[in-house]
Amino acid sequence: MKLRRIITGFLLALVIALTIPVSTRADSGVILKVHYEREDKDYAPWDVWLWPAGGDGAGYAFEPEDGEMVATMEVPAGVISVGFIVRTQDWTKDIDMDQFIDITEVVSGTVHAYIKSGIEGYTKFYGDDVVIGTKLKSAVCSDEGDGILLTFTGELNEAQQASIEVSGTEGPVEIAEISYLGDDKYMLKLLKKLDLKRNYRLKYDGEAFKVNMPSIYSTPKFEEEYTYTGDDLGANYTKEKTVFKLWAPTADEAAVNLYESGNQWKQDLIESKSMTKSVNGTWELAVDSDIAGTYYTFTVVVDGARQEACDPYARTTGVNGKRAMVIDLDATDPEGWDKDVNPHTGENITDAIIYELHVRDFSIDESSGMVNKGKYLAFTEKGTVNSLGQRTGVDYLKDLGITHLHILPFYDYGSVDELSLDTPQFNWGYDPVNYNVPEGSYSTDPSDGAVRVKEAKQMVKALHDNGISVVMDVVYNHVYSAKDFCFNRLVPGYFSRINENGSYSNGSGCGNDTASERSMVRKYIVDSVNYWADEYHIDGFRFDLVGLLDVDTVNEIVESVHAKHPDVIFYGEGWVMNTDVTKEGLYMATQRSSARTPGFAYFNDGIRDALKGSVFNEETGFVSGAKGKAASLSSAFMAKEGWSNNPSQIVNYASCHDNMTLIDRISVSRKDASREELVRMNNLAAAFYMCSEGIPFMQAGEEMLRTKVKDDGSYDSNSYASTDLVNSIKWDKLGENEILANVDYYKGLISFRKTHHLLCLIDEASVKEHVTPVETGIDNVLAFEIKGDTDKEGIFLIFNATTESVEIPLPEGNWKAYIAGSKAGTKAIDGVITAGKATAGPISATVLSKGDQAGLKLFGGDNPIKKAGPLAVILPVAIGTVAGFISYFKRRRK
Repeated sequence: MKLRRIITGFLLALVIALTIPVSTRADSGVILKVHYEREDKDYAPWDVWLWPAGGDGAGYAFEPEDGEMVATMEVPAGVISVGFIVRTQDWTKDIDMDQFIDITEVVSGTVHAYIKSGIEGYTKFYGDDVVIGTKLKSAVCSDEGDGILLTFTGELNEAQQASIEVSGTEGPVEIAEISYLGDDKYMLKLLKKLDLKRNYRLKYDGEAFKVNMPSIYSTPKFEEEYTYTGDDLGANYTKEKTVFKLWAPTADEAAVNLYESGNQWKQDLIESKSMTKSVNGTWELAVDSDIAGTYYTFTVVVDGARQEACDPYARTTGVNGKRAMVIDLDATDPEGWDKDVNPHTGENITDAIIYELHVRDFSIDESSGMVNKGKYLAFTEKGTVNSLGQRTGVDYLKDLGITHLHILPFYDYGSVDELSLDTPQFNWGYDPVNYNVPEGSYSTDPSDGAVRVKEAKQMVKALHDNGISVVMDVVYNHVYSAKDFCFNRLVPGYFSRINENGSYSNGSGCGNDTASERSMVRKYIVDSVNYWADEYHIDGFRFDLVGLLDVDTVNEIVESVHAKHPDVIFYGEGWVMNTDVTKEGLYMATQRSSARTPGFAYFNDGIRDALKGSVFNEETGFVSGAKGKAASLSSAFMAKEGWSNNPSQIVNYASCHDNMTLIDRISVSRKDASREELVRMNNLAAAFYMCSEGIPFMQAGEEMLRTKVKDDGSYDSNSYASTDLVNSIKWDKLGENEILANVDYYKGLISFRKTHHLLCLIDEASVKEHVTPVETGIDNVLAFEIKGDTDKEGIFLIFNATTESVEIPLPEGNWKAYIAGSKAGTKAIDGVITAGKATAGPISATVLSKGDQAGLKLFGGDNPIKKAGPLAVILPVAIGTVAGFISYFKRRRK
């Protein structure tokens, strides 16, 4: 899904512990040529993703060469195999698996690998220039620093052993002896122990290799000595002075560089001021004047290498996030900010209806009618309409009835160039650069660090004013580039997990994983989330690939934020990921750890795949006619998943930004279905997850039957960097009768859920007490009864995935239908009930309730009772009876 971007280099190898050795001889090395053959001869969309085993990858283009299409890679020294995936830019794979080309015995020369489209494997030939020999695979320093374990591809002769040398920044390291351990392994005993905080290189057969040093960052000794607990890291501004505080325990020197501008290409250094070493690995400097608007960086000297980097705790930056800026945050607050609150304060997470949206998608299409296209300020515009005069923008969102707007990443990310905004650029933004800084491309002036802060706050305030809470999509599991990330530049390799071979752990698939288990990484993440909640009034956080973070970090985040903001919601992707943690005894924040993270919810891929089919293939799901899904969906409806039975921890959905849109995914698996049937399938899926116990979540535009079509007519399943034409919300689609009717259906689903507390139960006990599956005796027809606290209230739900109408007997009571066929809402629908039976139309949901108040909730977006204030609780008495009033509050406690 995301890009790998780590480039090896000699200077950085002195600082960051990479496993890939660097050749020092211009005439040595292996050249890999990948020959690709396709029957259709259409090579334009295809390239090959190549990576050294255990290292990081990149795309290599196929170029014409002697009548063939060939991609060429210079293989780093010491590599014994190269992985390959032939793919398109949206990651459609020729063969859906990782394959590896073995070059174990090749010391130098050209290796040819021949690949045929659609056929697994490859054919390998060596060029005439290939030299066969023994290669060094790895050099690993012992935990004590008194020896280096060397692993080769074969045994060494005496001359080869004698050629081995070790050196560091302070000069050569004397070798006491070399001993053979068997299995092509040798141990170098050193006369003097290596300094584990420094870096060393080993020279063998004329080539230089990085010695992989043991990680000391996660040891109890290091954490005891260097864990800083203060809340003043970064630039602490007042009009009288600014105090800079940096955590850099491995640095020998540190300085603050003050600049006139935020553009790193400008040579406009004002001065560089040395910092003073303080407690627990921190450095400090005070500047006694008002320097708001001044840009700055930090410089450290570590093991003789000088590195300049942005402040990890930067509150804002200049263009492209390379220089931080000292800022007066109070001056960026919009009018009324001190009175701004979460519009859904006091509600449960199961009361939330979450709508996932990208900042640029929202307004960039010409039909949006918004002035600030692709900007934060688009969310502040009222009265916007499409070319047909229909409401768009925030007015549309408010009318739709959602409670929470989940906004894809809007921290500062690296995949859009803020210096080239006149050129159309798009990215989802899962490429973190500065975690505490709003993305500049969404502001009207990315060169001024104050503007992005002001406008991000204005966006939040405008949404709050319209009754919509704001969820921020955060990506703490990896960074855009590990070698360039400011934390890793200032404290080499600290922020990221590095495996025993010296490579970055890559469970994220993005080239690196965050070492959340380290005390100062954990502190950084906890501080960051709290900062967004405090300073920007963010009401919720969606965590990307949270399964790469440990549960202690997640729990500390939740507990610390809830201490000040108890209504903030937390959820994320709890997939199991393969990562190299740096401590023992850790539990990762996956779905199956839900009991260990009680304040955190997880996406439910089970209901997603059962409804529409797996996202990894084109199979059908329940709504599109698949058999055998009833049992899993019955459990899903009642929040009974294998990993949790708590509805407050289960996010139910059928589509999100990843993979195809809902209607596209259904269309792919049911090419034989009519358009009417496809829409019915879409809406049956929506009705199911919207009425299930748990937390409903939807992708923006799902209600508009949003589609993402590529130039070749196929559906885009990974539009992370596709064009605006593919990604944008097409507001003029509202002018089509089909789309407008579908939006009304979703509005009805939302309003029905918001007025029925029985769909929003908050714990396992409540679900067990109230929700019962009903045996229909018909394949692919599911039914449920949700009982109220009295016999006079309840909900009966039928989900019919067959192509025929079915009749289902109803329990006793005064039932009325509110969802049936293409209609949904809070007004009764006639013609559904006959002789105590409900008729459920083909491929549709039928939902009925009984009782005048049938689980009515006295809150929600435009609920007049909520707006009228606490005194309005007398309204139920005026409408009903005192007994009903008491029953209501009894129900709400559940």
